[in-house]
Amino acid sequence: MLFSIADLHLSGGDKPMDVFGSHWERHFERICEDWNKEVGAEDLVLLPGDISWAMRLENAREHLAQIAQLPGQKVLLRGNHDYWWSAIGRVRSALPKGISAIQNDALLMDGLLICGTRGWVLPGPDASAEDRKIYERELLRLEMSLRKARALSQSAPLIAMMHFPPLTPAESDTAFTSLLEVYGAQHVVYGHLHGPAIKNAFTGVHNGVSYHLVSCDALGFRLKRIL
Repeated sequence: MLFSIADLHLSGGDKPMDVFGSHWERHFERICEDWNKEVGAEDLVLLPGDISWAMRLENAREHLAQIAQLPGQKVLLRGNHDYWWSAIGRVRSALPKGISAIQNDALLMDGLLICGTRGWVLPGPDASAEDRKIYERELLRLEMSLRKARALSQSAPLIAMMHFPPLTPAESDTAFTSLLEVYGAQHVVYGHLHGPAIKNAFTGVHNGVSYHLVSCDALGFRLKRIL
């Protein structure tokens, strides 16, 4: 089976998440309780970003070890708060057994293509030049990842990971969704949205692609089964 959950926001206690509301109390313990109950050793879990509040890779190792102890094979994607995520070679060398990372590339795992990129804020008419630049760069990275996925297999189901929402209910046709449709993505998982922003999320099928908001508070701190 394929599961996903985003925005674990693990900390060493210096940035407790319950400052954002009592519903965040013991949030990782509650996630682990559900994870251990639902996920088997052969299952796959996608974690699209904001994994740890650590500023350096050395400080994130403890959090990576905690994730590694949980059942299943895990695939990580960088979020906007994953400051510890430096050069991908250094990140991959630090990953415990059972954890993989996606960056401008793709994996074929258990008959599924896994790819994606962080994404960025969808640019409105008042978007800054810097935001537009980052957005355009993320489009290039998404296409690079999708292209590499299809080089691995033309027929395997394609699952894309993003951190930022690739669409909203008001902006359902974006440059991100166009790329995902061209390359035949079947499912897209994304996070980033919390609290009141969750109501602005698009969850459902658009032009044949199923979109899933998987930020952990949106899921009630339980994993979402995708397949």
